[in-house]
Amino acid sequence: MEIKRIHVGKRLSEIAIHNGTIYLAGQIAEDTAQGIEGQMREVLGHVDRLLGEAGSDKSCILMCQIFISDMANFAGMNAVWDEWVAHGHTPPRATVEAKLANPACLVEVCITAALR
Repeated sequence: MEIKRIHVGKRLSEIAIHNGTIYLAGQIAEDTAQGIEGQMREVLGHVDRLLGEAGSDKSCILMCQIFISDMANFAGMNAVWDEWVAHGHTPPRATVEAKLANPACLVEVCITAALR
């Protein structure tokens, strides 16, 4: 089976597609001066862009994993998620408090989706 990789770097690929399934690398905000709402909006914008490049969209998300640096930000993160998520197509999701690689990052999102 063919594996297609997009935005291949030395350390990781942003997208891998195999057997009709899209796997995104963990997405973080570039502007870490923002609060949780701003970082989450930016991250979800990255998800939208990458899914579009891969031939899909947020209505095709199969699974979402969210890593949040502090559960005190859970409500703010959820408010942005609730505005963004495709209603009627809410995917299974896990949210975990975790120490992220960059302490300025408040949230990281990993997505698995189906091709459209």
